[in-house]
Amino acid sequence: MNARPIGSWLTDMDGVLVHEQHAIDGAAEFIAALQHYDRPYLVLTNNSIYSRRDLRARLNASGITLPEDRIWTSALATAQFLAEQSLAANAGSMRGSVFVIGEFGLTSALHEAGFVFTDRDPDFVVLGETRTYSFNQITQAIRLVDNGARFIATNPDATGPSQEGPLPATGAVAALITRATGVEPYYVGKPNPLMMRSALNTIDAHSENTMMIGDRMDTDIISAIEAGLRSILVLTGSTKAGQIERYPFRPTRVMDSIADVVPLVGELLPPETDELDAN
Repeated sequence: MNARPIGSWLTDMDGVLVHEQHAIDGAAEFIAALQHYDRPYLVLTNNSIYSRRDLRARLNASGITLPEDRIWTSALATAQFLAEQSLAANAGSMRGSVFVIGEFGLTSALHEAGFVFTDRDPDFVVLGETRTYSFNQITQAIRLVDNGARFIATNPDATGPSQEGPLPATGAVAALITRATGVEPYYVGKPNPLMMRSALNTIDAHSENTMMIGDRMDTDIISAIEAGLRSILVLTGSTKAGQIERYPFRPTRVMDSIADVVPLVGELLPPETDELDAN
């Protein structure tokens, strides 16, 4: 059976569209093509530090222009997931409390979702990325998890990039809390396919006609596969061509950069309903 033509697009941000706050060649043209052909799309990031508005401003400064609502972060996915869990646990009533280690992108998403912030008997301890990890906050998180708070982390990335070299990220601090408590967090961001499914729901898209573009086999591509999406690996970020063979799974396509993807946006037109049925 032929694969259904692509009508919707998801793309990772760092390593695909930007590198160290500079646009990668073809990134602005790719976003412009999506908007020209009126394709539903979202730009995804596991980074929970920044809000949509912050990220839009950073992308705009690099020459990539898009609306705020075209950005989907692990912080937003985490807030949405926890809100759904709280509604289910409280018979449709939003009554949830959180202790948060993270920056504005995470705290604002949880606040807008209706959560109360507390350091006394919270429902959840939520860990996100920050550049100012506090020993006192980590200690408090360990004690709260020990006392029964459910442990959630935005993403499992152990390190993040910087101009000086790798920085410890959410996964590394989560490991510290896990070692102290014996409790593993539930990670919402990639490679959890939940991140992909929440993104698809946000743009009312279906996995069968959506393409995911990423630069990492171990997060972007595996989560796309597990969510039922086709995928393109670009070689401008973490995974290099010689590393692909190490993995027991494959992307649908491998391309040098996002610039090579631009022509596909116009070619892969969504079919009419009767054409879908014929396939």
